[in-house]
Formats: sequence, structure tokens, C-alpha cells
Amino acid sequence: MKTEHLVEYKARHAQVWPDMLQALRETGWHNYSLFLGEDGLLVGYFETPDLLAAQTGMQQREVNARWQAEMAPFFEALDGKAPDQGFFQLEEVFHLD
Repeated sequence: MKTEHLVEYKARHAQVWPDMLQALRETGWHNYSLFLGEDGLLVGYFETPDLLAAQTGMQQREVNARWQAEMAPFFEALDGKAPDQGFFQLEEVFHLD
């Protein structure tokens, strides 16, 4: 994440479009959080019963295309990918209930 855009990125996520929130819920994204460090490190966490279905579902939503286009300028090193395609999965190595 480009550090010069942190304040604006936070502001945009304080007012996520209602139709974007609805699309996320309808396509299986649950318990979704974003964490942003002062250095621009962005970490997202969400739960879904089927990651591929959740991603595919969002790719089919017009609102997602608009949102990703709005968010793209905040990021660097996406190699031409949309922000929602530029993330990678981390392996869970410990969990405490």
C-alpha cells in the first residue's frame, strides 16, 4: 500500500458502499477484517466455506469491478492485477480457541 494514501484508504473503508457489502455477504465472505500498519502493510482476514466460489462470485459482480478500480491507485506492485487478485494466502500454523 502506498503510504501517502493511508488516510484516504481508511476513509474509504469507513464508508464501504452498501451494494459492495451486500455482494460480499451474498458471495460467502464472512468475518472480514482489514488491518493497516503505518508502513502500508495491509493484512486481511475473512472466513468463507469456499474460497474459489467466494472469489468467483465477486468477479461476477459489477460493483466489485467498480470498487477494485477505485482502490487500485492505493496499491503498488500488483503487476497489473486488481487489488482483490493481488493477495496471497498465508498458512495457519497455530490457532487457539
